[in-house]
Amino acid sequence: FWGQLGRGIDFGRVSRCSRRKNVVVSLLPTGGTTPCVIRVVGVGGGGGNAVNRMVGCVDDVEFWSVNTDSQALKSSLADNKCDIGEFLTRGLGAGGDPSIGRNAAEESKDLIMNAVSSADLVFITAGMGGGTGSGAAPVVARLARDAGCLTVGVVTKPFSFEGRRRLKQANDAIDLLKQHVDTLIVVSNDKLLKIVPDDTPLTEAFLVADDILRQGVVGISEIIVRPGLINVDFADIRSILENSGSALMGIGTGSGKKRAEDAAAAAINSPLLEFPVESAKGIVFNVTGGPDMSLHEINNA
Repeated sequence: FWGQLGRGIDFGRVSRCSRRKNVVVSLLPTGGTTPCVIRVVGVGGGGGNAVNRMVGCVDDVEFWSVNTDSQALKSSLADNKCDIGEFLTRGLGAGGDPSIGRNAAEESKDLIMNAVSSADLVFITAGMGGGTGSGAAPVVARLARDAGCLTVGVVTKPFSFEGRRRLKQANDAIDLLKQHVDTLIVVSNDKLLKIVPDDTPLTEAFLVADDILRQGVVGISEIIVRPGLINVDFADIRSILENSGSALMGIGTGSGKKRAEDAAAAAINSPLLEFPVESAKGIVFNVTGGPDMSLHEINNA
């Protein structure tokens, strides 16, 4: 069975966390802050780009950028930066070689431990297929999980046109990363071709890939840090994501009279999903909307 992450976006906010028929829901007043420490670690160029798009999108989350490329780190919007493999790469990057990325992370594991230690939830985001993301992300995940953090990987697989070598490196890295995270969400960039217009420029296609990573991380984080009418806390999220293995993500939007229902339908029929919702052993879903969203709309969704 595959875990399933679904996020329907409309206009109110209801969060719910369910494992089969056992639904864990707590009612809390809106407002306030969470004691949960959430850190998002972008690894490599793709992970760093995704973090840049997340900064400012969600409160009470710490952002880290981890890279072997010192120049890329200088342009990172993350408040916290970790230049790994300083002796191995001299800040010049991994050259597309995952073994260099892995060795760089091992060389700098004390720096990485500083980034993940004392966190409750660590997201590791990366674009698989390159050197630093493919090589270092599994090391970051291993250290985070060893530190007792709930560890969630949110990564992309390269477009087919990027070549067989890059795709093989991505698949190998994903197999390794899966061994060191509680939950792994993999988004295939090729599937994005189904949701973007045919005339989309290449640069915009990569931005869409970054934005999918952003929505996955921010979507889960907001469920924890922004109390809703039906609130889900970190313990609820942990019960679903801990030791869950592979997961999928669906995103939907809606407007008009049937906005919530349309958003939910779009989420569960998202082109990003590789397996039907019915095969999931657990689900996290979030519906966001304005104060005029009705109970009837949520029930239909």
